[in-house]
Parts: sequence; C-alpha cells; structure tokens
Amino acid sequence: MARNKLSETRIRTHDTPSILGDGDGLWLRVQKGGSKNWIFIYRRGTERVEIGLGGYGRGTAPVSLALAREKAEAIRQQLARGEDPRAIRRPLKPKTFADCMEDLISAKESEWTNPKHAAQWKMTLREYAKPLHDLPVADIVMGDVKDCLMEHWQDRPETADRLRSRIQAVIDYGIAHEWRTAGNPARWKGLLDKVMPKRQKLKRGHHAALAYASAPAMMMKLRQSSGTAARAVEFLTLTAARTGEARGALFDEIDVYAKTWTCPPERMKAGKEHVVPLSDRALQIVEIMRQRATGPFIFGGGVDGKPVSDTAMTKALRLASPDKKATLHGLRSMFRDWAGDCTTHPREIAEMALAHTVGNAVEQAYRRSDAIEKRRLLMTDWATFCSASSAESPVKDKM
Repeated sequence: MARNKLSETRIRTHDTPSILGDGDGLWLRVQKGGSKNWIFIYRRGTERVEIGLGGYGRGTAPVSLALAREKAEAIRQQLARGEDPRAIRRPLKPKTFADCMEDLISAKESEWTNPKHAAQWKMTLREYAKPLHDLPVADIVMGDVKDCLMEHWQDRPETADRLRSRIQAVIDYGIAHEWRTAGNPARWKGLLDKVMPKRQKLKRGHHAALAYASAPAMMMKLRQSSGTAARAVEFLTLTAARTGEARGALFDEIDVYAKTWTCPPERMKAGKEHVVPLSDRALQIVEIMRQRATGPFIFGGGVDGKPVSDTAMTKALRLASPDKKATLHGLRSMFRDWAGDCTTHPREIAEMALAHTVGNAVEQAYRRSDAIEKRRLLMTDWATFCSASSAESPVKDKM
C-alpha cells in the first residue's frame, strides 16, 4: 500500500467527520466538531487492533503529521519483529544532530550546482561539527555550540563563521520538522554574539607562512617528537595538502606499491579526487602510524580513533617552527614559494601539486594527464630539501 498520502494542507482544511488514510495502517479520525486524532490499525488473525497515537493540532502534546509517521513506523517495526505494540513501548529514539544533518544534506543536494560548495558544506558539518553529532537535536544548548566553535574561533574566523551558519541551518531543519521546540542556540544576533569572545574582524589575506629556508629546521624539530600531531604536520608539509585533507586521511587511501595517496572528492576543496605522489619519508610516516593505529584514520587522535585536531596540529607546528605566527595552511605557501624560487619545475606542475585548477576551460578539456610522474619528481625534491641540514642553502633543481 502507498504511504504518505496525506499533507498538512489537506489535514488542516478537512473538517468533515471521516477517517483519512496515510497508508500502511496510519489513519486520521476527524470527529464531529473538528477534533482530529491519529490512530494505527492492524490485524492479527481475526483480531482488529487500534492504537491511539495522539491528537492532531490540539492539546498540550499535539502530534504533527511527521511525528505520527514516526510513531507509525515504530509500530510497523515492532510488528515485523513479532512484538506486541500494545505492550509498554520504548520511547522513540530522539533525532540527533547527525540525523538532521544528513537529512538536510540530502534535501539540499538538488540545490547545489557548484561541487566545491557542496563538498565544503558536507566537510564542515561532518568533520568540524562532530562534537554535536550524537546529541539529540532537541537538547542542544548554546554552550554545546560555543564549545564546537571555539576550536576555530580565533585562528580560522572564516571557518568558524561558516560552521556556525551551517549548524544553525541544521537545527532550523530540526525545528521545522518539530523535532525541537526550543529556539535555535546557534543564532548569532542577540544570542551567540553575547557570549563568544571578541576577535578582530575577518580580514582577507594570506595565511602566515614560514620562510622555506626554515623548513629543514622545522622538520628536524618535528621528527624529535613522537606525537601524532607532529607526524601529521610533517606529512602535511611533505604532501602540500590542506589540513582537512590530511587530518581525515585513511589507511585505505594509501597505495604503498604505487606510492600514492588518493584523497576522495568529499574532502577536496574543489570536490574532485586528488592523487598525491608520496616521497619515501611520507610513506615511512604512514607505516609508523599504522603500527600504533586504533582505527581507520592515519592520524587518529587517541583511544577513540578520531582524527587529530587542528588545535593539536597547530600546537605542534608552533613548537617546531622558528616563526610562531606560521599557520598550517601557510605550509602550502611555503612549498609554493620554494618551488618557484629554488627549482625549475614548471609552474603548472607546482599548481597541480596544490590541487589548484590549471589553465582555462579549453586547456583543462585537453589535459589528459595529471602529470603524476612529474609531480612525483617535484615532491621528491621537496622531501629532500626538507630533510637537508638547516645550515644548507637551497639549490636550484638540476633538470
């Protein structure tokens, strides 16, 4: 039997005493006088069973169409397991933030025409909003949202602002579906703006980058630490990847025979798969982490196996870097400056190593290769430079 035959509009405008079917056992009984009540009807043998699910639109606990369907589905599941729905029923599992998040992402899929924008939306919520994932959307309070934002608030204000906006959208989605009755604790004006620490207004510009001449000294200092964050920063430097790409790296993405790391579209800024040629040291780091792994992430951050945090990586960088203002993203700029100043590798190869789009639309259409072997030479030279004595000077590539 078809389901979801009713709509909110039809229910609100129907006042004639009758019984309206939504499908597969769910009915709305309309009484004389206009009162409306949800019921679930099923048969077992010759017995007809009717279970009340609550009134629609009235009383202290009105049951919406969406909630009635949830209750009906719970009864169907009990019947499928051979249980008696008339027994004391367990309360419905509350909708979590993660449930609302995935529902919202699915709903927005058809709206997104820019793959890059879609990938950013998904990554932001699935990675940066993880502290909220398991919380019932009805129970999230302002303190939960604040704690989630604080990790990015000062160092990555633009990321924090986008994260807050997307968290607000998820909770609004839960409110719209009546899974939450309280207001939205991720709202900025008049709410979070009263409790979040003051910061300088967002200024667009370059991320602070370490001078490439200091890279060997920094890498030497990183290798003196046995911590996961230090290994993650070293790997990040050697691959010229973005922080989110490296933090979420999985062992399954590494091909030790081809000496490559394939980062999937959902973690890439442009929403396209990116294959990174790995130097011997980068592969060695993967194997070091494999020996201590507690989960699928190469840089799992503790017994829970979750990825190491941006905060831990930033701390490891600051401890190893001669320039305490250097940022994780600035490591990419350091690599690009070195490639341009100290080597004769073509500009487009360096840009492709950074997963940047190269050339106009026509040039991209005719580009049949990602020049993996040319990029491998570049990344090998970079690893060699990073391993050199800090006293040595950069030398022009001999190509």
